[in-house]
Amino acid sequence: MLLISCLFLIGCGDKAKNQLDSRVESLPYYQEASFTPYWFENGTTAQKTFHQIPAFNLTNQEGEKVTEATFKDKIYITDFFFTTCPGICPKMTANMDILQQEFRNDDEVLLLSHSVTPETDSVSVLKAYAKNKGIDSKKWHLVTGERSHIYDLGRNYYFVEENLGEAKTDDDFLHTENFVLIDKNRQIRGIYNGLNKTAVDQLIADIKTLQKE
Repeated sequence: MLLISCLFLIGCGDKAKNQLDSRVESLPYYQEASFTPYWFENGTTAQKTFHQIPAFNLTNQEGEKVTEATFKDKIYITDFFFTTCPGICPKMTANMDILQQEFRNDDEVLLLSHSVTPETDSVSVLKAYAKNKGIDSKKWHLVTGERSHIYDLGRNYYFVEENLGEAKTDDDFLHTENFVLIDKNRQIRGIYNGLNKTAVDQLIADIKTLQKE
């Protein structure tokens, strides 16, 4: 009976893993805050003209310019944080580090974390934070820049903040736990709860699915 029980548990574990790895054969595309999924055949006019992250100009923890060209032919995962956050940010950073470790030797995958308090998160502050958290600057960019630019990207292009139908300005603080998956065409392919380990595991699986496209 013990042997049968062990075999059953192993089988269930394998089944759960397979379900996680094979949620979908291809990932959908997203274009607004409700995250309604759309599916397109890759390379079609509809896919090419769908919502895309626009050009941006930011500065990372090494004082280097980070633009959309930094992510040319790359898959990247993005989030929004600040270095003095005592609440959700430490957990988000820990879960981003799981992604860093998983894809450490994969040049196709990068990470991008935007500071939502760029007025205090200077290059030197970000560099100290990166050193403290074991962040590889070649893999994971912590960026600062114009507050209006960062907030515009977060709210109007990455859609990281829940849309309650309220008009917001730069004075309204941007605080979100979401991770967003971006493909090589700078198009959104998934959104995930950055505090949830299961969601992070699913994100890893979805990155690997995206790499097969």
